[in-house]
Formats: sequence, structure tokens, C-alpha cells
Amino acid sequence: MNSRISFAILILAIAALANAAYSPAQNTAQMITVMNPAVANKMVDRLPLSPRLNAIEGKTIYLVDIGWGGPQAAPSVYEEIQAWFAQNKPSVKTEIRRIKGSYESDDPELWKEIKQKGHAALIGISG
Repeated sequence: MNSRISFAILILAIAALANAAYSPAQNTAQMITVMNPAVANKMVDRLPLSPRLNAIEGKTIYLVDIGWGGPQAAPSVYEEIQAWFAQNKPSVKTEIRRIKGSYESDDPELWKEIKQKGHAALIGISG
């Protein structure tokens, strides 16, 4: 028999034995599930930022707590910002609001209010 054929048969036999020795049916270890980090969906369309205000005097600025870190994480920070404006820019009106739900939620009513009554908004995280 040709030595190349013999070597190929030997390799196939070893592979078959290895497969039989380590088959999933004989594996008693618990299996885990992993997530694929690749983005499966199309990215959302980006919207441009609003233009900057030339001045903030006489304007209304909304300070929006998105609830990240829990209900007690941000209020004191937004109150400090509001106090700073009251002392240093008294003509600027500030409105502190918290979105309904969690930071993952949308709040169309609040965005509508800001669009109608506000000139700018600080939306973010604190705490």
C-alpha cells in the first residue's frame, strides 16, 4: 500500500476516534450561551444638533434628569445648576424636569413642552 494512502487513513482514524471520545453526548459540563456583539440592525439616522443661542439672557433652559443612577442621583445637581443661574444669570428661567420612566424610555410630552416653551435643554446624567 502506498505510504501516503496509509498516512491519510491513519489521520482519518485518529480524527474519528477523537470525535467519538469528545462527543457532546458524553460531555456533562454545563453549556453556556454567548451573545454576538455585532450590530445586527441598521444604525439610526443622526439628526444635527440645534444651533447655538447667541445669548441666554431672557431664555428658558430645561434641565432634564433622565433617571440614570436612580431617582436620587441627579436632583441635587440640577438644583445647584438652577441656583447658579438664579444668582449669576437672573433673567434666565430654568425648569427642572425628569423624564417619565427610565433613561431608556422616550417622553414625547416632555420633548413637546421643551420645543414649545424652551430655548435650550441640558439633558443628561448626573450623580
